[in-house]
Amino acid sequence: MSNYLPSNIAIENVVQSKMRGRVTYQGFVSSQIAVNFSYSKLYNDSSGKGYQRPINNKRCKDFAHYLAQGEDSLYTPILLNAGGNWEFYAYDKQHPNLGRLICTKKATLMDGQHRLGGIKEYISTTSSTLNVPFLAFHYLDDDEEIKLFDVINTKAKGIGTSLSRYLNRENDDISWVATNLILKPESPFYNKGTLTGKRSKERNITLQNLYNIVKLLTKKSDLEKLSKEKKFNLCLFYFNLIKELFPEEWDDNKLYRMTHITCLNALAIAGNKIINENYLVKSQQPDSVKIAKLLVNLKDIDWLSSGNLKYIKGAAGSKMLAEDILNCINSK
Repeated sequence: MSNYLPSNIAIENVVQSKMRGRVTYQGFVSSQIAVNFSYSKLYNDSSGKGYQRPINNKRCKDFAHYLAQGEDSLYTPILLNAGGNWEFYAYDKQHPNLGRLICTKKATLMDGQHRLGGIKEYISTTSSTLNVPFLAFHYLDDDEEIKLFDVINTKAKGIGTSLSRYLNRENDDISWVATNLILKPESPFYNKGTLTGKRSKERNITLQNLYNIVKLLTKKSDLEKLSKEKKFNLCLFYFNLIKELFPEEWDDNKLYRMTHITCLNALAIAGNKIINENYLVKSQQPDSVKIAKLLVNLKDIDWLSSGNLKYIKGAAGSKMLAEDILNCINSK
């Protein structure tokens, strides 16, 4: 893509500063300017100096949807390399670092192409204008630009899905349920779960694991419509019952596989069917007596880590074990 601009762009109230000896510019531009004053060097650029991935339209649409949520939809500055083509003019000698920035050519976009893609879609569908923050280097050579892009995209570590679920717990019912299954002392997962996603021998169940377990236990049924408090109590009932019936298997995750993720997912899949078939609609409560009688039959499953379950892995393994659990229960 060309770095040609049909006419110069003037950006007001720009702050000029330095970062490790490099001159930088910080400021805001309207969204209409933001989507037109830079371009991405794609990895297959004919110059041989490209590095950006092709744009992912879904990520752009997701960001546009995020922006549509209103004033709480904040976002970070885009990162640019002006390539020496932008000139800064201070307003006066008393404020030498505040002034007007004249853009004669497009800058290269080092970070933020999906944000800009989402902004472009959002303003085209809403006919609105956003204030877009930017940080631009006055000049980086090709190698410096590629190196900085690489650092941004490989060295920075994302917060992970577990911590993201925790941060979003007040806006998402299942995240709230999963979080409380870790934090509440009455939960069978108390002292077994980790909020941040970092496992240990004792805490081998992440918040994201529990999020999936809650979904499996309630999906495609009336249980999905329950309030978050009732979903939480349902999870407490079901997994505490299993813990009470099989305390040794539940507590020792080295000798037994019952609390390994593949097996917990299988128990949740089977539990979905068991609870739905034994649910008291009027009281909106599971039939605890019937379900307890059924779950006693889990003793016929060999939960030892050294047994056949050591070969069961992944989603396919969970489905297979869930079928075995249901066959074992229904055969009695």
